[in-house]
Amino acid sequence: MEIHALFQAALGLVPPWQVVGIDFKDPGGGEARGELVIRLDFPRGSRFACPQCSSSCPVHDASEKRWRHLDFFQHVAHLQARVPRTNCPEHGVLLVSVPWAREGSGFTMLFEAYVMLMAGEMPMRALARVVGEHDTRLWRLVMAHVQEARTRVDMSHVEQVAVDETSRAKRHQYVTLFAEPGAEQARVLFVADGASSQTFHDFAADLRFHGGDPEKIRDVCMDMSEAFQKGAAETVPQAAITFDRFHVMKLVNDAVDQVRRRERRDWPELKNTRYAWLSNPQHLSNDQRVVIDLLSSLHLKTAKAYQMRLVLQDLWSYRSAAWAEKYLTRWCAWVKRASRSTTLLEENLLEPMARVARTLRANARGILNYFRHRLTTAVMEGINSLVQAARNRARGYRNPITFKTMIYLIAGRLSFQLPSLIHSK
Repeated sequence: MEIHALFQAALGLVPPWQVVGIDFKDPGGGEARGELVIRLDFPRGSRFACPQCSSSCPVHDASEKRWRHLDFFQHVAHLQARVPRTNCPEHGVLLVSVPWAREGSGFTMLFEAYVMLMAGEMPMRALARVVGEHDTRLWRLVMAHVQEARTRVDMSHVEQVAVDETSRAKRHQYVTLFAEPGAEQARVLFVADGASSQTFHDFAADLRFHGGDPEKIRDVCMDMSEAFQKGAAETVPQAAITFDRFHVMKLVNDAVDQVRRRERRDWPELKNTRYAWLSNPQHLSNDQRVVIDLLSSLHLKTAKAYQMRLVLQDLWSYRSAAWAEKYLTRWCAWVKRASRSTTLLEENLLEPMARVARTLRANARGILNYFRHRLTTAVMEGINSLVQAARNRARGYRNPITFKTMIYLIAGRLSFQLPSLIHSK
């Protein structure tokens, strides 16, 4: 096959486009990269479709443009072509869109598909070194495709939402993720700046933009953040709020550790035992089990708090909300009685447990909603692990826009209108 026809077939060009020349610049040296330039053109007298009405029109003039293409072996490759402007009787002179590149882009669609494929797997700066482009140009490319893909997201059937915040940077800088729990895989619907009640208003506006309706949301799963509760009450008042069971147990775990810290002043043996008290008995190592048994025999308040935590865990095994409500009520009453000081002068070491019991009693309705659909934010933990892994690989994102773009890319389940580079068997 003649070399021009070979490259024309490889590029998938259709008439009137054709390969008219191939130039290769060899820089010399064993490790230096050369440059391949594939020149494209169209025969004189060719006609193109008007970008507005698609009617066949003659060429008014043409200007030369160049696009970065996938590498040719180890060498940089470019496509270079004269891009025509059509002279339409109705719409005037307009620039024609070329079939191998996005309008306004300096890259071919195949090159952009490769960048989008790799951007979710490696830091942008590392990818920029691999492809030999500036990371700013690649970020513009990724943002353009993510924004375009999000305009086509359909949220008209969204009825359940899981909400959680994740760290963007140090010093308590967060973004809030709104995701739709799925039977197979959850998808991030929206990423809001901060972790305030305003995030719910931003989500509601974005939901409407994508064909959804906040009034159709019947379940929201989240933690007991006052800001989240306020935002949910203002935007989805009809939704049943479920407080995530893992966040509930985290409150109890924090209270157990606070008891340990208080009691450590009189019992130095409690030092460096934090993770033992936060683990379930079946997950304890042999050394941790010895420590727990020994310190429990001393009737320490920390051991009592640990027992309270283990007893509360049985709450989640109930199948009936009515029985679960009775169990939670009895647990709160028990903790309240056990946490009382015996004398006025005695320090109430179990006060953190009493405080968390009051919190659970005040939010019992949201906790018991779990037994309706067993809804949790466990899917958010998986998403958060992916997000934080990407953040760690990139050593942080100073720009919140790039951070949100990366979240949509790796967890938004977006559909990109790009050629596929993965061949299924």
